[in-house]
Amino acid sequence: MSEGVTAGGGSDVIVVGGGIGGLATAYALAKEGQRVRVLERASRFAEVGAGLQMAPNATRILREWGMLDAVLEKGVLPRRLVFKDALDGRELTHLDLGEEFQARYGAPYVVLHRGDLLAILVEGCRAAGVELVPGTDVDDVEIGPEAAVARAGEHEFSADVLLAADGLHSSLRVKLTDDEAVCSGYVAYRGAFPVAELDRELDDRALEEVVVYLGPGRHLVQYPLRGGELFNTVAVFESPSYHRGEADWGGPEELDEVFAGACDQVRRGLGSLWRDRRWPMYDREPISNWVSGRFALTGDAAHPMLQYLAQGACQAIEDAHCLSTELAKTASADTPRWPSALAAYERARTERTAGVQRAARVWGDIWHVDGLARLLRNELFTDRDPADFKHIDWLYSL
Repeated sequence: MSEGVTAGGGSDVIVVGGGIGGLATAYALAKEGQRVRVLERASRFAEVGAGLQMAPNATRILREWGMLDAVLEKGVLPRRLVFKDALDGRELTHLDLGEEFQARYGAPYVVLHRGDLLAILVEGCRAAGVELVPGTDVDDVEIGPEAAVARAGEHEFSADVLLAADGLHSSLRVKLTDDEAVCSGYVAYRGAFPVAELDRELDDRALEEVVVYLGPGRHLVQYPLRGGELFNTVAVFESPSYHRGEADWGGPEELDEVFAGACDQVRRGLGSLWRDRRWPMYDREPISNWVSGRFALTGDAAHPMLQYLAQGACQAIEDAHCLSTELAKTASADTPRWPSALAAYERARTERTAGVQRAARVWGDIWHVDGLARLLRNELFTDRDPADFKHIDWLYSL
């Protein structure tokens, strides 16, 4: 626990959870003049994982916050987003991410390391006066009509409002719903290795594109990080052992078995994965109630989603921007600031994020079809005009 924190110390806002969503929310509210304290159970503020895709609906906000230059310095601006068939390796369709794309959506598409984005947010929070408190595991919260209290062992932290940003398996979401996380039966393996250490040469295109290989019950994604110094790979597959009810499912042997029929490019990509860790893929059903009194959900605690639209962090950043915007609107209002701001935030965000959650599930189904459905998907993708943006305008537009 950081020095100077005492039981009963007050803040305007407590954010529980110091991941990307929690820090984005803390920064946005601090910029609106709020005294914000972030309680993080880990001993330091760090991200576990590898690459992250940031679409223009999020990078527009990062630009507004003055963080985009730092993101661009650490990340990569990919030239194209390419979809290929995982069995035969042929290109199906692509999306140009250059000047026309950036002009249409008002910001770039960026790929960067999750840890780099978190470090940028930590620096921004410190500069904005946010109090960052690691090593603090919140046991429970008490929500009153005028204030909220977070309890962490013997310590209590009070604030005008408390925001739960404690992720997919949020322990605080139970204050609003008794739902459970939904397991998809898919598991992800990730890896990010220096290009110089890879056991194969990469051509120039591999270091300037995001490539997704779509296959029956499996897919593989690859793109560069840190100016092309690192190469990021993600392999995802539906686990037969999960469907057999085995407790230890989705192991590395199963990874190799499921991808055995893939093309050479995909099988080579499996060599760029960490084999000692894996990420089972969960989401939750959308809910419409994120707020109770002086308590609200945000980020994955509110709307955990499958990764197929690469929108988890993007939607958390949208949450942060929306909440700070709604709070600013109440600055001269006669009604109390927080109740009206939280109500407006809930109205604005629940429908939007529910649509993204559902679309991510559908997109995953499309990626993983087999047989005749795969042939039909490939034909539709191949016939698509690369200049057609109609299927992404709803997600990326201003």
